[in-house]
Parts: sequence; structure tokens; C-alpha cells
Amino acid sequence: MVLIIILCIIFPPLAAYLQVRLSTHFRVNILLTILGGVPGMVHALWHVFSDRKT
Repeated sequence: MVLIIILCIIFPPLAAYLQVRLSTHFRVNILLTILGGVPGMVHALWHVFSDRKT
């Protein structure tokens, strides 16, 4: 769990991929990370803490 949280900070798309695989949420996370690092981090952390596997 700690490793995934660190990945959310360093490389959010990888953390999102580990949680939701190749879904729309993963693509949204890539877009948010490109637009600004912080929105991508928040989105990835949201997926980690909500513990959804959508």
C-alpha cells in the first residue's frame, strides 16, 4: 500500500494503472497528469483510497 502511495506522487499513471488497468479512469489520469501533476496525483490517490477496481 505504501509503495502505491509513493507511486501516486512520483508517477500517477502507473499507480492508476495498477488500480484500474486499461480503463477510462487510467486514460483520464494520463490526461490530468499531462495538464498538471497535482490533478493526476489527486486522481490516483482517490483511486487508491477508494479501493475500487473499476
